[in-house]
Amino acid sequence: MAASLTPQQVDRLLAAARDAQLRAHAPYSHFRVGAAVLDESGRIHAGCNVENAAYPLGMCAEALAIATMVREGGRSVAGLVVVGEGERLVTPCGGCRQRLREFAADATPVFVADLERVRAQFTLGELLPESFGPENLA
Repeated sequence: MAASLTPQQVDRLLAAARDAQLRAHAPYSHFRVGAAVLDESGRIHAGCNVENAAYPLGMCAEALAIATMVREGGRSVAGLVVVGEGERLVTPCGGCRQRLREFAADATPVFVADLERVRAQFTLGELLPESFGPENLA
C-alpha cells in the first residue's frame, strides 16, 4: 500500500520542484529538471540538475534535493516530485532511484510532473522493485 500525501503537500512539492527547475544549469542538454522531497518533519528540500562540460560530473535534481535534505537534518523521504518537460514521463534515473532507496521506503510516493500538472504517480517500490537497501547490510 502506498503512503499518502495530502493534496496540499503535493502542491507544495510541485511548486518547489518547478521553482528549482527554473534554476537548473543545463547548457549542454538543455533538459532542465527540478525535484523536491518532503522529509519526515514536513520540510521541503529542492534541487535542480547541474550539468558540467565533463558530463559524468553533472548532478541530478533528485540527488541535490536529497543532499539538501540531509544537510538540513532530514533523515527520511516521505514523498518526491520530479518536474521535467517533454512528451515522455521524466522519472528518476536508476542512480537516483537507488539514492532514494537509502532514505525512503518502498511505499514512498513519487510524483512525476510537467510544467502544467502531475502526470503519474508511482511508489519507490514500483520504480525499484526487489531493491538492495540499508537493511541488507544490517
